[in-house]
Amino acid sequence: MRIAGIDEAGRGPVLGPMVMACVVANENQIKIMEKAGVKDSKTLTKKQRIRLARVIADNADEILVKIVHPWEIDAAVEGISFKNLNYLEASIVAEILNHLKNRVDVVYVDSPDPNPERYAMLIRNRVCTSLKIVAENDADKKYPIVAAASIVAKVERDKLIEDLARKYGDLGSGYPGDWKTITFLKKWIREKGEPPPFARKSWKTVKKIMNEYRTRRIA
Repeated sequence: MRIAGIDEAGRGPVLGPMVMACVVANENQIKIMEKAGVKDSKTLTKKQRIRLARVIADNADEILVKIVHPWEIDAAVEGISFKNLNYLEASIVAEILNHLKNRVDVVYVDSPDPNPERYAMLIRNRVCTSLKIVAENDADKKYPIVAAASIVAKVERDKLIEDLARKYGDLGSGYPGDWKTITFLKKWIREKGEPPPFARKSWKTVKKIMNEYRTRRIA
C-alpha cells in the first residue's frame, strides 16, 4: 500500500517562503521512519530534523517539494490570485499530487482549515485522478507519513532562511514574534523605504512597520 503525506513549513512567518512537501512510502518504509524517530517536526531539534530528513530520503519512494514565494502568498492573502491562503495551499497540494510518478492508495494532508473536509474538497476538485484524500487538523501528530513531510518541509525552509541570512545578514527565524526578525525589518525599511523582496507585504507586521516609517517621515 502506497501512502502519501503532505505538510507545510513556514505558513506564519513574515519573512521567507512557505515550503510544502510530499513524502510517499509503503507501510514497511513508514515503520522504518517511525523506528528512526520520525514525528511532528515541531517537537524535534534542528539536528534531529536534519538526521531524520536523511532517513526519510533513504526510505521514501518519492519526495516532492514546492517553494511558495512571498509574492504568491501575498496575492492569495489579498484575494488577488485565490480566495485566500487556504485555496492557494489546496491548489499546490493538488499540483503536487498531479505530478506524482506513481499512483498512491491514500493521501493524508495536514489541514490549515478548521473544517478539514472543506479543505479536502478543495483539493479533490483540482486533482486529475480519483484519490482517497484524508485531511485532518494536526495530521502531523497523528500520521508518521505526514510527520515525515513536515520534517522535509522544515529542513528545506531552514536552508532557504540560512541562504537569506548569508546574503542579507541575521534576520532571525522570520517569524513576527522574533525580535531579531522585527529588528531586521525595521532597519531595512528605515534604510530603503520599502520592505525586503522576501517579506510578505500583506502581513500586518510589515504594514505596521511601513505605517510607522511613513508617519515618521511626515513628522
